[in-house]
Amino acid sequence: MFHPIQKGLEYVNSHSAQEIASVIAPQFPETEEESLAIIVGRYKDQDTWKEDTVFTEESFELLENILEEAGELGQRVPYEDLITTEFAEKAVK
Repeated sequence: MFHPIQKGLEYVNSHSAQEIASVIAPQFPETEEESLAIIVGRYKDQDTWKEDTVFTEESFELLENILEEAGELGQRVPYEDLITTEFAEKAVK
């Protein structure tokens, strides 16, 4: 049996940006659906949604790169100082 988050990841990885935007549109009434599709498409292009919830060091570094490029990261932090994958690894077993 899949965890609800795992089901959500399965959904976003198997549907188009437009389909996802249609589903989430009621949660963002102030944003046009086409804008949501563009945003979702950007997340998909960045490979933001993985196959599972294990936050790998590679993904962490990608996040730091994005935050740094946006001028929002003052200092990098070691992966092992912030991330534990114990619970996510148990969830996917």
